[in-house]
Amino acid sequence: MIKIGEYQSLEIARAMPQGFYLKDEEDNEVLMPQKYTTDEMEIGQKVDVFVYCDSSDYIVATTETPLITVNGFANLEVTEVNDYGAFCHWGVASKELFIPYINQAYELEQGESVVVHMYLDKETDRLVGSTKLNHFLEEVSDGSFKINQAVEAIFWTKSNLGFNVIVNQRFLGLVYKNDVPRIPKPGETVEAWIKNIREDGKIDVTLFPVGHLQIEPNAKKILKLLDENNGFLPYNDKSKPEEIKQVFGLSKKMFKKALGSLYRQRIITIESNGIRKEK
Repeated sequence: MIKIGEYQSLEIARAMPQGFYLKDEEDNEVLMPQKYTTDEMEIGQKVDVFVYCDSSDYIVATTETPLITVNGFANLEVTEVNDYGAFCHWGVASKELFIPYINQAYELEQGESVVVHMYLDKETDRLVGSTKLNHFLEEVSDGSFKINQAVEAIFWTKSNLGFNVIVNQRFLGLVYKNDVPRIPKPGETVEAWIKNIREDGKIDVTLFPVGHLQIEPNAKKILKLLDENNGFLPYNDKSKPEEIKQVFGLSKKMFKKALGSLYRQRIITIESNGIRKEK
């Protein structure tokens, strides 16, 4: 079955002037327009494609990489607003993602970035966006999470306790204020860890990795030196052990471990000539 809004591996069935027709195991076909074909592609070969409805509402396949897939969440830029709703760029060149006014938590404006959920409208078979995310998020764990498990988290909204996040493209989670090393940007995607599953099944998330308490003093030492030097130091994980020992008082192993912690939390960036504290 050809599935709209998903990646699929389909076989090249036949070539036509307008492109290749691809088929699934049930011989259902979809066109991959000529602009996505290459000289290396041939009949019988399988290709990985994304299937969607183009601006003329024809179902087509593309080798482009969308920013969001069906039933997923992503931070998208609003490119146009008209009398019917808003349109967002989602990584597919020939069509923008439509968000009707009825699906907007508030009226969107051109140029802003917003966290969007994309779903397949059952009546029209069109991919549609929504910023009313509560309708699509599961608020309690399904029992699959373990404490300290690494997850993907998308920052969504601020709450009294901290920040609401989208965990693994499916669940609503909470990051407490003291578990956030800096103020996040809405829509920012970070690596996070499961901190706790409450009695009611709700999910608490932390941005501090497992073992953070062991490396935190060293990370603080690096941050202190960065603050004292306008946010930049000419040392990184390629620096000589003796230089690291002299400047930071750390072995190279502990220095790299602390750098890794700060980098994963997006507190610093590691450049070719040193490390820089994020603003």
